Amino acid sequence: MKSVVNILNVSRFIRIYDDLAAQKGIKLSVGFDFDKYVIITSALPTKKRTYPNFRPDRSPIKPGQGYWMIGLDKHNDVALVEAARLYDLQDSNFASNLESLRAFYADPAMHAHPQDRCRCTAPTARKITGKVAYHGDFWLRKDFRRQGIPEIMAAVLRGISFAMWNPDFVVGLAERWLLSKGVLAQYGHAHYEEGGSVLHLVEENIVDDDLLVWLTSEELQQLVYHHHKNELSASPRDPSSSAERQAI
Repeated sequence: MKSVVNILNVSRFIRIYDDLAAQKGIKLSVGFDFDKYVIITSALPTKKRTYPNFRPDRSPIKPGQGYWMIGLDKHNDVALVEAARLYDLQDSNFASNLESLRAFYADPAMHAHPQDRCRCTAPTARKITGKVAYHGDFWLRKDFRRQGIPEIMAAVLRGISFAMWNPDFVVGLAERWLLSKGVLAQYGHAHYEEGGSVLHLVEENIVDDDLLVWLTSEELQQLVYHHHKNELSASPRDPSSSAERQAI
């Protein structure tokens, strides 16, 4: 049986990274209305369209099973967004959730195009079961890159997901260039595998070939309870691309 989440320790963890975001001129807040989230993200000119697994028109998220984060600059303009949702995979696994397209559509028979496909060959994906927190739809405005902000974003989402769900796994899908640029390690990803998601969603105009990245429940707890403020370097580490989808 899992231990009860120590909310005080989690709040201290989140506070550290919230303060770091504030030092960089970003005010973070969390929302739960995904209709509002789609409106916000649709207005961001350099962001790709939000994937259907975070859009209520294709995959409604029940109350308490999803949230999103937004960061505003000093002018109250959007500087960053990302989202998280919980998949109940007690009787399934993450690979099957992807390949059945249920990760993207509440009802694939109704919403998926006949030629939509997803293939997941990452071996660990079939072992990822139970309560699975998926982090994605990551976007960071160009003028805030190379300031260490993705580490802040990833840490805050991990803390919130831990507090809300105490999941068995936290997962994400990462673009391949993140590995070649050494960015996966910078985000604190404990594991990655090839073949996470070879995806083609016709009507969404999405074609991906992503890595699977994940943390176990034990690793998430260790990260939150035994963090050190000095671990986040103040030196520039963030790449020049927005690197959507990959934060876990």
